Amino acid sequence: MNPASSDSVAATLLGADSVSIISHVRPDADTIGSALGLGLALTGLGKRVHCAFSGPEALPGPLRELPGVDLLVDEAGLPVADVTVAVDAATVERLGGLEQVFTSGSTTVCIDHHVSNPGFADLDLVDPQSDCTASIVLRVIDRLGASLTADIATCLYAGLVTDTGSFKWARPASFGVAARLLEAGVDGPRWSRLLLDAHPYSWLQMLSEVLADSVLDEGALDGRGLVYAVVNADQMSDMNWDESESVIDVVRTAREAEVAAVFKEVRAGEWTVSLRSKTDVDVVPIARSLGGGGHVRAAGYSDTGDAAEVVGHLLAALRR
Repeated sequence: MNPASSDSVAATLLGADSVSIISHVRPDADTIGSALGLGLALTGLGKRVHCAFSGPEALPGPLRELPGVDLLVDEAGLPVADVTVAVDAATVERLGGLEQVFTSGSTTVCIDHHVSNPGFADLDLVDPQSDCTASIVLRVIDRLGASLTADIATCLYAGLVTDTGSFKWARPASFGVAARLLEAGVDGPRWSRLLLDAHPYSWLQMLSEVLADSVLDEGALDGRGLVYAVVNADQMSDMNWDESESVIDVVRTAREAEVAAVFKEVRAGEWTVSLRSKTDVDVVPIARSLGGGGHVRAAGYSDTGDAAEVVGHLLAALRR
């Protein structure tokens, strides 16, 4: 890792004429909000800015309403810039098809908050004590001397409110960040509703099926308990891919289990797995053992196989 400060990252960005900002695959509100918020700040300072993420998944519907979404270009159209920034990506592989664009940049910057991030840029601004990457981006924007407009604040708030679960697991500093963003003009209730409390009716039907087949193993993890659920691709056929991301927030409420897992089939035989813990289990080593990473209480990884196989892989990892 090449540790960097907000000051050094800001100085690097100020010295560039062009900046490309890359979000991670299967983009969420923190990676997109961070990219667009930083992009808007740099655009206001006269920089040429392009943002992108690698498919095949499309941008989730609510994120298409964020200010600055016009900065997003197709991944094939992302130019090599003076500085290339990766936001909210725990590894360079999380950039997907844009990994080569990132590594070919003349100067590379990583801004992230995952404890599992090993560092992969010329400048690594990684702060695992931050609840979201958007909060770190706000520090950089301050060092840039850019004004915190309502549009920039809205983008950053999207990352903050989602990565803290609407502040259910926020550290004290995040409330100070939220106050700044709201004072800058964010419509907090509107964005909380759009990002966290709005689903199609078919989501309710899918959720009922998934929860009915969920499994509780109270003896797992030395008696601390595991609860898990499986979302098959055919259950998501009439919904956007991102609708399955919130299932973990329901499954994890089972009080008999310290750890929750949701297996989401994104394509036939291809899965992403979300892990969550409540108080005393670090799920990062579990995710790392299966090729992933993340945070102490929230991590994930990808896997292949049928449902029984991918569930078996996790259960075997927990027994090791």
